[in-house]
Amino acid sequence: MRAASECSQAEELARRFKTTRGRTLTLCEPLTPEDMMVQSCAEASPVKWHLAHTAWFFESFILREFLPGYRLFNDDFPWLFNSYYQSFAAFPEKKLRASFSRPGLDAVLGYREHVDRGVEQLLVLLQDEAPEHEALKRIELGVNHEEQHQELMLTDILHAFFTNPLRPAYRAAGGAEAAQEAPELEFTPFVGGLHEAGHGDEGFCFDNEMPRHKVWLEPYELAGRLVTCGEFAAFMADGGYRRPELWLSAGWDAVKANGWGAPLYWNDGDGGWRVFTLRGEMPLADLESAPVSHVSFFEADAYARWAGRRLPTEFEWEAAVGARKVDGNLLDSGALRPVAAGAGGGLTQMWGDCWEWTASAYLGYPGFQPLGGALGEYNGKFMSGQMVLRGGSCVTPAAHIRGTYRNFFSPETRWQFSGIRLAL
Repeated sequence: MRAASECSQAEELARRFKTTRGRTLTLCEPLTPEDMMVQSCAEASPVKWHLAHTAWFFESFILREFLPGYRLFNDDFPWLFNSYYQSFAAFPEKKLRASFSRPGLDAVLGYREHVDRGVEQLLVLLQDEAPEHEALKRIELGVNHEEQHQELMLTDILHAFFTNPLRPAYRAAGGAEAAQEAPELEFTPFVGGLHEAGHGDEGFCFDNEMPRHKVWLEPYELAGRLVTCGEFAAFMADGGYRRPELWLSAGWDAVKANGWGAPLYWNDGDGGWRVFTLRGEMPLADLESAPVSHVSFFEADAYARWAGRRLPTEFEWEAAVGARKVDGNLLDSGALRPVAAGAGGGLTQMWGDCWEWTASAYLGYPGFQPLGGALGEYNGKFMSGQMVLRGGSCVTPAAHIRGTYRNFFSPETRWQFSGIRLAL
C-alpha cells in the first residue's frame, strides 16, 4: 500500500494536465474573440485553432483509444482540427484556418471542457497503473504538446498584433526600465573530447531526443551571453544586409527576395529604430542590451561571420549546459520578451530569452526510431531542410524545456523568438 505522501504517476499527471490546460485559457484572457481569428503569416495559426487542436490531440490519440465508451464531441472535428497527421485523417490547408468562423469560440471552449472531463475520467481509471502504461505516456505527450502550442499562441499573436495598424500590446508594459549595459562579451572554453548526447532514461522526452549516443567534440568556446540588439545594430550599420560575402547563398537569396534590412519587428521611423514586442512597441535605445530576437538562421550565420565567430553545434551547446538547472527568462517569469543578461561571469541566458540557432541540421540521431502509428509523424517527417535551435525562449513554459530538447525550423524562419549565441 502506498504511503499517504506518495502519489501515483496518474495523480501527478492529473495535476500537471489541469495546470497546463488552465494556463492555455489564462494566456487567452487579454484577447478578444476577433483576436483569436487572425492568421497573419504562413507559419502562424489562429489562437482559436490552437485551442481546438490541443483538445483534438487528446481526443484523437488518447480518449478514442483508451476511454471506454468515449463519444466524439463533434463528428467533423477529427479532420477539421487535424494539423499534419496524414495517416490519421484528411485535413484542410493550413492557410485556410483563419476562415474557420464556425465552429464559434463557445463551441471550441465546450469541446475543451468535454475533452477535459474525458481525460480526467481516464486518469482515475489509470491511477494504479505503472508509468509505462501507454495511455499515461500519451497523456504526458499531450501535455507537452499543449505547452508547445502555448508558446506558438504567443508567437502567433505577436505577429498578428504587429500586422495590425494600431499595434496593440498583448499585455501592458510595466514601469520604465532603467537602461543597463550588457556585460562584456567573454567566451568560456571547453576541452572537447568524447561526450554523450541525447536523452537518457529519466523523465519525459520527445522521440527526436533519442537515442543517447556518443559524439566527439573538438575544443571550443561559447559566448557567455546572447548577442544584443545594440551589437546587431552595429552589424546593420556596417552594411551587414548589403554585403553578399557575409551570407550563405540561400541566405543572400532570402535577403533579396524578402527585402530584409533588419530583424523582424524592427521599424525605422522618424525617431529612430523601434522594436515591437508583446508589451507594445519600444525604442531600440531601451533595448540595446537585450538579446536580438526574431532573426533567421541565415541572419545569425551572417552576423557570426561578420563578428569573426561562428554558431555552435547543437552538441557543443548540449555539452556546455550539462546538468545545469533550468532557470532563466522563460514564460513563467512574465517578462514576455528577451531581457538583458545580468552581471557575472560564465555562461548566462542558456535558458529562455531566445531560442539559439545552432549550426546543426535537424536529423535523426543514430538509431532514431519514431513513435508508432500516426504519432510517428510528430517529429520524424520534418528531418529535412531544418536547423536545430536550443534553450527555450521568453514564452517557453519552464516545465517544458531541458538540456536535450531539440527545436527546429527552416533557416528562413523569423517569426519565432530566435536569437544568436556565438562560438569559437
